[in-house]
Amino acid sequence: MAEAVVTGAQSVSGAQVLLKRVGQVTAEDLFSADAVVVGSPVYWSNMSGEVKTFFDNWQFKFGVFPDFKMKNKIGAAFATGGQISSGKEVTLLTILAAMLGNQMIVVSGGGAFGASATTEGTSPGIDDQELADARALGRRVAEVTKLIRGGSSR
Repeated sequence: MAEAVVTGAQSVSGAQVLLKRVGQVTAEDLFSADAVVVGSPVYWSNMSGEVKTFFDNWQFKFGVFPDFKMKNKIGAAFATGGQISSGKEVTLLTILAAMLGNQMIVVSGGGAFGASATTEGTSPGIDDQELADARALGRRVAEVTKLIRGGSSR
């Protein structure tokens, strides 16, 4: 899913994209980015512990507050979960809520709140439609970022 989001973002002229696991993101990565897309597997209708720690680090490790250093950056989310719903919508909303709490501009694409995929049960894994939704999310994030930043996106 993350790779498909990257592919979608790269389809927008001028977009520069960096793909990292949340545990590898630095303060410099966050503060130099115009947009941040965060994905998570679903754990009991919530983001994974690693993703939650990433958002906790915004305050404690990266010093995002009290200056709201993520203010007006574009944010988006994607999730993968076991069954048709399995709490993906709630997971997406918890990620987006963390972004909104940091005064980011949240966009959707590829679904109501962001892209999501079903990975268990009768699902064959992440399918072509779900990957298309992830690419659409990446493209939309890059397009909105370009609009907000006046035609130039990092």
